[in-house]
Parts: sequence; C-alpha cells; structure tokens
Amino acid sequence: MMHVLLLKEPREEASGPDPYIKELASHGHKATLIPVLSFKFVSLNTLADKLFQPEKHGGLIFTSPRAVEAVKMCLEESKKRKEEWSKFLRDQWNTKPIYVVGKATAALVQNLGLTPLGEDTGTAEVLSRVIIEREDTNIPPLFFPCGSIKREVLPTALREKGVPLETLTVYQTSEHPDVEKNLRNFFTEQGIPACVAFFSPSGVKFCLELILRLSGDRLTQIKPLCFQFAAVGPTTRDAMAAEGLCVSCTAEKPTAEHLAAGISDALL
Repeated sequence: MMHVLLLKEPREEASGPDPYIKELASHGHKATLIPVLSFKFVSLNTLADKLFQPEKHGGLIFTSPRAVEAVKMCLEESKKRKEEWSKFLRDQWNTKPIYVVGKATAALVQNLGLTPLGEDTGTAEVLSRVIIEREDTNIPPLFFPCGSIKREVLPTALREKGVPLETLTVYQTSEHPDVEKNLRNFFTEQGIPACVAFFSPSGVKFCLELILRLSGDRLTQIKPLCFQFAAVGPTTRDAMAAEGLCVSCTAEKPTAEHLAAGISDALL
C-alpha cells in the first residue's frame, strides 16, 4: 500500500468520505488530506443584488465550487431571499445558460436548482471556447462571480471575441493558518509519501518549499526526488513545472477517478 498526500480541503459528502480518499483506496492506496488554502467570502451584498436581477445578465459562469458556495450563503442570509429564489428567481436564471467547469462545481450548481452547462470542460480555457461558440456579442453581460486569484484566461478569451462579461470577486484566497503544523505532523508521523498531489497553483505557491524542506530534498540536488508529484489539471501542472518540478501525472479531468487512475499508473 502506497501513501498519497493530497493537498486539498475535505469535500463534505453525504455518502461518506471524500471521493479522492475513496477512489485512491479502491486502487489500494492510503490517502491523507491536508487543506492548504483558506477562504474568506467578500462582497456578498453586491452578489445578492446581481443574483436578484437576472434580467440584466445573459447567464452565469462558475469556475470553482467556492463561488457557488458564496451564492448559497447569499440565499441563506434571509428567509425572504430563499423564498424568492425558489418561487421565481431560480426559474428566471434557468432560462439562461449556467456555465461551469468540472463535476464538483456542476453538482453544487444543481443543488441550487440550476441546470449546469459544460461540466465536462476540465478547464476555464476549454469552457471559454464553449461559451464563444454559443454566445453572441449583443447579449447582456454574462455574470462571473470568482476568487481573488482567478486566472485571466476566460475573461481575456471572452473579451477578445467581444462576448460581454461582468466579474465580481466573491472570495479571497490565502494560506491555511495550520498548513505548516499539519504538514510537519504528517511527515513526522507518516514519513515521506509515495506521491504528493497538488490541486491549485496557489497550493504550489504556499506549500512546495515546505514539502521539499520536510522531505530533506532540495531541487538543486542532483539525485531525483524520492516521491512522485501529481497535478489535478493542466493549470496546476504548469505552476509546478514553472517551479522546476517533474510532474509524474496530470489528471485528464479534475475528478477523483481520473486523478486516482493517473497516480496509480505513475506508482506502478
């Protein structure tokens, strides 16, 4: 049995453990989750104003589960908001496209009663191509609630093709306050893992140096690192490569199944 370190927060699921832990266990690997990012929601009143004016927008774009959580928080702020959403707002938004990246985001969008489009797009880059194919330049702006560290790929692609877009930062990303303590405990108790999986460029930024230090390795040493590196998608892989890492596997799509399969092949 190989030990895999997953640098992500646990995903709450009614059906039991995080899907990544479950999927890696089915391949015979033991996985440990360590959250590396901390999130703070912002501008929720502005977000509520936008959500309650669907007629002013051509549709919605969600590229992260966290942005959908911000919407959920807005709606749960008051009974009146919840009722209005259920009675007519939700249906008004459903007459417009609700674009998403990935299955996790799509599932949360469905929980809001919305119908997601594009869940098989694994990246914002691919989603932007879907949007450009479908949308005219004379639509009301698509509304894109996003994080403070969003990449500019999607906004730039839409702007270049003249597709109107309105963005709003609804959460800020920072380093998790306990990440150093949790990683030290992991390396002390479990030793060096067979594989370390990164889930975002921010995770690479906040953790990589510490992981290399704790494992007793330096990138400048000639001997190869004693464990494999995995990436949940191409954006994260590029951030890792930019730091000089040799990435053993990149999940074809950002799902537990694809990442577990990639890690298992890399560890053979």
